[in-house]
Amino acid sequence: MKIQLIHPPVYLNVYAMTALRPSLPLGLAYIAAALQKAGHDVSVADAVGEAPDQVTPGLRKQISALGLTPDQLVDRLDPEAEAFGVTNMWSFSWPIVREIIIKMKERFPDTPIVCGGEHFTGLPDYSMAESPIDYIVLGEGEEGAVELFAALEDLVRSGNDAKWANVEGIWYRDANGMPTKSLKARDRTKAVDELPWPAWDLFDIKTYDERRLVTGIHYGMTVPLMATRGCPYQCTYCSSPRMWTTRWYARDPVDVCDEIEHMHAKYGANNFPFHDLTAILKKQWIIDFCKELYDRGLHEKIIWQLPSGTRVEVIDDEVAMWLAKTNGKSLNYAPESGSAETRKRVKKQMKEESLVRAVRAASKHKLVVAAFFIAGFPEDTPKDLKQTVRLARKLAWLGITDMAFGFFFPIPNTELYDQLKAEGHITLNDDFLLTPIFANEGGVREDNNYSYTMTAKQLSRWRVWTLLNFYAVSYGVRPWRLVSTLWNSLVGKETRKMETFLIDIRRKVRVNIKGWFSGKKKKTEEAAA
Repeated sequence: MKIQLIHPPVYLNVYAMTALRPSLPLGLAYIAAALQKAGHDVSVADAVGEAPDQVTPGLRKQISALGLTPDQLVDRLDPEAEAFGVTNMWSFSWPIVREIIIKMKERFPDTPIVCGGEHFTGLPDYSMAESPIDYIVLGEGEEGAVELFAALEDLVRSGNDAKWANVEGIWYRDANGMPTKSLKARDRTKAVDELPWPAWDLFDIKTYDERRLVTGIHYGMTVPLMATRGCPYQCTYCSSPRMWTTRWYARDPVDVCDEIEHMHAKYGANNFPFHDLTAILKKQWIIDFCKELYDRGLHEKIIWQLPSGTRVEVIDDEVAMWLAKTNGKSLNYAPESGSAETRKRVKKQMKEESLVRAVRAASKHKLVVAAFFIAGFPEDTPKDLKQTVRLARKLAWLGITDMAFGFFFPIPNTELYDQLKAEGHITLNDDFLLTPIFANEGGVREDNNYSYTMTAKQLSRWRVWTLLNFYAVSYGVRPWRLVSTLWNSLVGKETRKMETFLIDIRRKVRVNIKGWFSGKKKKTEEAAA
């Protein structure tokens, strides 16, 4: 079957104080590889990769869309494709993704549209009610996509309509066109070593790399990687328990190193950000992986990092030594709060003594480490945020490199989302779905504040105060860090998150200026017409 997969444009917030950037769509590349292995003819329309320097004004003044416009993207779709597949990870992109899907169906009314990704898994019925989606694959997508597209191929070629209710883990439209869930959820993929490696040949890796559109720190030619899948924990703010279930599966370290070796040889990749939810969960696995890297001599050729955060429980002196020895330069911990009470409420099973031990071990071996914190969980109090300030100072003193501090936002299909929605704090619409894109601005707005006890202004002041405390201690104890950070950001060299952030500010300014001129030009042309 001839299938075209679509990576939509992405929204950027030019006011956001974050080092997060759009990157190669790893999930879509895995889906493409699985479909190719099943014998399908697969192509990709990548709105970002095909127009990485094009920005257009978004829904609000601080939002710009990066990549092809919806009209441009639809114009470039293959009219001979027998089915389309659309991904969307972040729900804040839903307004532009919805526009694309509507335009696709107008242009190709008889071509099935299949969607997948975190947004569609979290809000399948809502997404189908708002757009002409034909099918949605829930959760982990490879096996579900292969089965669904096989049934579609039979339908297109032979007219044999599948019994969609029996296809595990999907949504489809019934005989009346109503969104309907299949009878059974699909089990998680256990044989992760049997999955084909991502089909990066369908993407312009070089374009993403040259523009530093990568997750984590840009140490060099970058290709993302996933060595483990899932997370056994049940944090109430995280979509993982319902998206992935609470099962963690790790690939064979030999297979992971084979992939790294292949990507280094084929693409010249030497920087591998792991997109794992929880990579370091079992001590023996991470040591075996590091030993495999070392025995092959790959540590002399590549750098790898854990930008998405990882657990701290098994990171001791031995593990940190192996990370440093194999060029595992950067990792992130996610305590979320300095308050034990808050962590208990949100089911963040982490003890402060474990965090401190992991930080000491990482600092000893000169690893680049950042910590993630969140302000504004519903039941947070000033007392809780005071504890976060205390922990931030402590971590800075112990040598942690950077700190990221954002505002809480409820992700669909999470425990806290259900709680807030039941209490009437959430109205599911575009304004709500855009909330995450504002979570890393300097201050939170009242309409994006979900705290029961504090105003938006109070939360904003706590954020500033926490960051000031952290960096005052960090640079005060180690003033040479400030000098190197400023110098590296000026010359465009990334070694830690603060440099990534400062370099990205320059890019966002350029994006904002381009977006402003593009909007002004468009208005002038419309007026002339």
